[in-house]
Amino acid sequence: MKDSDPIVFVIDDDASVRDAVRKLISSVGLRVETFGSTREFLSAKRPEAPACLVLDVRLPDVSGLEFQRDLAQADIQIPIIFITGHADIPMTVRAMKAGAVEFLTKPFRGQELLDAIQEAIARDRAAWSERVQMKELLARYDSLTSREKEVLNLVAAGLLNKQVGAELGTSELTIKTHRGRVMQKMAADSLADLVRMAEKLKPHVTKDK
Repeated sequence: MKDSDPIVFVIDDDASVRDAVRKLISSVGLRVETFGSTREFLSAKRPEAPACLVLDVRLPDVSGLEFQRDLAQADIQIPIIFITGHADIPMTVRAMKAGAVEFLTKPFRGQELLDAIQEAIARDRAAWSERVQMKELLARYDSLTSREKEVLNLVAAGLLNKQVGAELGTSELTIKTHRGRVMQKMAADSLADLVRMAEKLKPHVTKDK
């Protein structure tokens, strides 16, 4: 299997459950890694690939629901499928509201878990692709000079070259040159494409003054 192939992580303190879930997931050709605790999971190196987490609710070090919250606070984005032998409605609602893909009560059918895993991986594959694209977009943005970033921000705000020049105290011709370099460095096919990029960048960058 390749490093970029999807992977399923399983955290359960019951070795027999870990082994059974590992065999089930492996039987459909998916990569799988198992852990006896959340601490083991956090200390392990995770590959850059679409993934999901099959997580037991009751664990010795921290509850699954608390770990779900901790992952969110640490900005570790991974779809979670909860499994438990002791579910109740408030627990299920809390997990689902926090973004869990599924909440399965033991004993569950193998196909139920596999279906949930496929959904979770599909969800993470889309998010992973988006993260890769954003990383590339940020790298292109970082290649701009401070003046080029200013030009990008003003052009994306709808200003014409002449207006941008007046705003920055330079000539329209100079702005046209800067704008051409911005388009080239950002790999933008059109002004509309550049504006879309600027909108995507907004939550991730601080405008240069």
